[in-house]
Amino acid sequence: MENSIVFLVDDEEEVRATLSRALRKRGFTVVAYESAQAFLDAYRPEQTGCVVLDYGMPEMNGLELQAMMNDAEISIPVIFISGHGGIPETVQAMKAGAVDFLEKPFRQSALVACIESAFERDLQNRKVASEENAAKERFGRLTSREREIAVFMMENPSNTASKEIGRALDISPRTVDHHRARILEKMEIGSVIELVELSQKVLS
Repeated sequence: MENSIVFLVDDEEEVRATLSRALRKRGFTVVAYESAQAFLDAYRPEQTGCVVLDYGMPEMNGLELQAMMNDAEISIPVIFISGHGGIPETVQAMKAGAVDFLEKPFRQSALVACIESAFERDLQNRKVASEENAAKERFGRLTSREREIAVFMMENPSNTASKEIGRALDISPRTVDHHRARILEKMEIGSVIELVELSQKVLS
């Protein structure tokens, strides 16, 4: 998590300065923004970490920024901090995927625990997304006929004999054998079990 960043978004300069200083003392890299729009303009999706986000900002509040991030598929985890957020706001934030909603004043240790949890979530989400993209890229290598056979095997993992596949798709078992070998080669796997595991990553 050494490259992960805490993106602090708060319109109050004193809060930004105090939290930035405290978190840096604890070893975190912090980048602070005075508005939601400033964060959106600067953030790049490849940057790992989390967003520590004030709820009650002018122009665009924290919930509105969270909604825009979700719409834009910016999946970096969000931690809300607020001096006046109520139960409805907390519920809305959590339903939209927030890690937590901390009411000011809060203990720094509580924020640190949230940040560490958010970092772990971000890295895990990125790992899953990377595996899904890799699986989709492998499926993209297949011809339409190979994809048809692969799909049949994925949907019928207990019935993958070449004769059965050939009968279902109206092709010869020998042709199925040829395509099966090409499927395994192109997808860099050695068995139907691995094919099914890959399909679960694509379809999850």
